[in-house]
Amino acid sequence: MLTFLVGGARSGKSTLAVQMGEHHGGPVHFLATAEPFDDDLRDRVARHRAERPAAWVTEEVPVELAAAVLAATADAFLIVDCLTVWLANLMVHAPSPSEADDFVNHHVAELADALCHRAGVTPAPTVVVSNEVGMGVHPESALGRDYRDHLGRVNQLVAAAADRTLLMVAGRALRLDNPWELLR
Repeated sequence: MLTFLVGGARSGKSTLAVQMGEHHGGPVHFLATAEPFDDDLRDRVARHRAERPAAWVTEEVPVELAAAVLAATADAFLIVDCLTVWLANLMVHAPSPSEADDFVNHHVAELADALCHRAGVTPAPTVVVSNEVGMGVHPESALGRDYRDHLGRVNQLVAAAADRTLLMVAGRALRLDNPWELLR
């Protein structure tokens, strides 16, 4: 089962993902995407590490997320946290600005394939966390608009592959259904 948790910053997505892992009752494999570029991020990464149970396998995967999903322990509950940071990493690590779209699109397609593959070959649950950035202010810069557009596409791909998608708001969840299922 693939569960997609999407919502705004500090909406409870990561907290729920960790709680789901704690209630799983078996091994948990956590893929963290944050790359600590500065002191604030280093502090946040350290705080998040401390919040997770020590028995969990944790990998820090700032770019090659699809490979890490495929290599994750097959019988472990897999948590991917989060696509928002991962996408920013992709944009930073692109070989050049002119190659950024191709670089991002390649990695996004690989991730979507990896998540679908994992869902098809393992009974262990997977939870993917991402921010919803499409409900905010229209970005002023071209880079901001590109980021929002890429993340919107990533979120749609993951939601389409997911067995269930929850929109997190203030620590509460709303189930998001396929609109075509609702229109029948």
